[in-house]
Amino acid sequence: MIIRQGFKFRLGASDVQSARLRVLCGHARYVWNQALEKCNESADTKGAYVPRYETMAKWVTAWKRAPETEWLKDAYTDNLQQKLKDLDAAWQRYYKKIEGAQRPRFKKKGQSRDSVRFVNFQKYCRIENRRVKLPASLGWIKFRKSREIVGTIKNCTVGFEGGHWFISFQTEREIPEPAHTSTSMIGVDMGVARFLTLSDGTFIEPVGAFKANQLKLARAQRALARKVKFSANWQIQKAKINRLHTRIANIRRDYLHKASDRLSKNHAMIVIEDLKVGNMSRSAKGDQENPGVNVKAKSGLNRSILDQGWYEFRRQLTYKQAFRGGEVLAVPAHHTSQTCPKCQHVSPDNRTSQACFRCVQCSFEQNADVVGAINIKARGHRVLACGESGLPDSVKQEPV
Repeated sequence: MIIRQGFKFRLGASDVQSARLRVLCGHARYVWNQALEKCNESADTKGAYVPRYETMAKWVTAWKRAPETEWLKDAYTDNLQQKLKDLDAAWQRYYKKIEGAQRPRFKKKGQSRDSVRFVNFQKYCRIENRRVKLPASLGWIKFRKSREIVGTIKNCTVGFEGGHWFISFQTEREIPEPAHTSTSMIGVDMGVARFLTLSDGTFIEPVGAFKANQLKLARAQRALARKVKFSANWQIQKAKINRLHTRIANIRRDYLHKASDRLSKNHAMIVIEDLKVGNMSRSAKGDQENPGVNVKAKSGLNRSILDQGWYEFRRQLTYKQAFRGGEVLAVPAHHTSQTCPKCQHVSPDNRTSQACFRCVQCSFEQNADVVGAINIKARGHRVLACGESGLPDSVKQEPV
C-alpha cells in the first residue's frame, strides 16, 4: 500500500529570503489570475471549452516574451507550471461536480493564501538536520523540525499564512496492507448542539472556534472599516484580522484532528451520514421577487454548521481509517432522527424537540442524537449485509 503524507513546519526565513518568497508568490498569483481570465472567457463562450494545462503552459512562454510582462523571466518556471496545474485540476473538480468544489476564483494579494510549490525535490532540493535548501535563489532556510519526516520527499510547498512562512513536505512510502487493531463498529451522528454523538451513547462537544472569537473578530473588522483604505494603519489592522482568522482555523483543525484520531484508533468500521454540507449551508435569502423565510435563523444555522467543519472531519476520518486499515461507510441521512430504533416507526412527531425523542407508537424514549447514531449504525449493517441503500422499508415509503 502506498501512503502519501504531508509534514508541515514553520520556516525561519530571513528578511531577504522572505522578500524573495513574496516575489515568487506574486509571480505565481499573476499567472493564475491571467490564465483564469482566459479560461473564464472560454467557459462563458457557448460551445467553447476550458483550456487544459498543455495550452496554458504556452501562455507563460508568450508572457515572458511580451515587453509588458518580461519581468516574469525572473520567476522560477516550476512554480508557474505547478500553479497552472492547480488551476487545471480546480476546473476539472468543478466540472465533475465533486462535493465542495467551486468555480476557480481570482487570487487577491493579502486576501488569499500565497504559496509556491517546488517539485523534483530529490534533484533540486536538500535537507540537512533543521534546514532545507531551495532553488530560485533562496538557498538554505531553517525550519522548526518538530517531528521526523517519514518517507521519500516528492515535493514541497512554501506558503504564507497568519503572518508566518510555512513549508509542507509531501512524502510517499510503501507499507504492507494494514489491518486495524480493533474489530468494533460505531455509528456517528453529526450535529450542532453536539458535534459528534456515537451509537454507544457517548458524545463530543463542539469547539465552536468561530463562535468563541466572533465578537473579537467583529470589533477588529469595525476598526478596519474606520481606517483609510490601504494606509499603513489599515495594513496593520488587516494583518491582525488575518492572524485572528488563522487562529480560528488552527483551533478548528486541531480539534477535528483529535476527534477523528480518537474515533479512528478505537473503531475499525465507522458509519456516518452522507451529508451534503454545501446544500445544507446554502443561503435562504432568496431574491426580491421570491424572498426567503426565517433568513436570520437559517443564517445562524449555516454559520454553526460551517463552524463545526463536518466536511473536513469526514476527509480526515477517511484517510486516517485508510492508513490504519479501517473503513468509513456513508449511508443516507433520511429520517435518522425520526425513525424509532425499536419498532422502526417513522414520524416527525417522534422528535418532540431538538434533543428529545419519544416514539408515538411504542413510547420508546432516548436522546434524539443517540437515536440518530443508532439508526445510522443499523443502516450501515444493512448496507454491508445486503449491499442496498440501507434504508428500512418504512423509510423507503416516506417521500424524500
